[in-house]
Amino acid sequence: MEDKYNLLKEHIEKVVVLTEDEFALVKACFIQRQYRKSECIFREGDTVNYIYFVLSGLLKFYYTDGDAKQHIVSFAMEDWWETDVSAFYTGGNASFTLECLENTELLCLSLENFERLCNRLQKMERFFLRKSIAGHIGSQQRILSFLTSGAKERYEQLIKRNPALLQRIPKLLLASYLGVSRETLSRLFS
Repeated sequence: MEDKYNLLKEHIEKVVVLTEDEFALVKACFIQRQYRKSECIFREGDTVNYIYFVLSGLLKFYYTDGDAKQHIVSFAMEDWWETDVSAFYTGGNASFTLECLENTELLCLSLENFERLCNRLQKMERFFLRKSIAGHIGSQQRILSFLTSGAKERYEQLIKRNPALLQRIPKLLLASYLGVSRETLSRLFS
């Protein structure tokens, strides 16, 4: 299990450096959970009790519309954070579903422990602020790409940003993420 927490430590230390005692406090705030492929971490309408750090595996984060069509917002893989941010911070119900595409291992941080960490370690408050800013930037870039780029450009941006992801997700899910039909995606591949 120690090796698993090393991934979290390396991730955090890309932003802030922690002493061994500080990291011991961080570790104590997380719980480790394992999920199987196709298992949902939470569904639309659920209470969201944790923010999740992915140790291994792959998840899809999506919204289901009134016609039961899934709209994939993001994929979360190793070294990635994911949650329904609004539901987590406000205690409201989830608007999204988080589902495992592979067997997945997560570190889970409750809101209470998140606040405890930020109150006790200014470094962790700075870390989470930086992650939050990066998340907002990523969201705005994704929105902008939908407003200004065609499907081919969005596909090329994804390949450039995360080529390994393409080997791990089915084409149908890739099409949903890019906002195109499977047929349009097939034309992009040819």
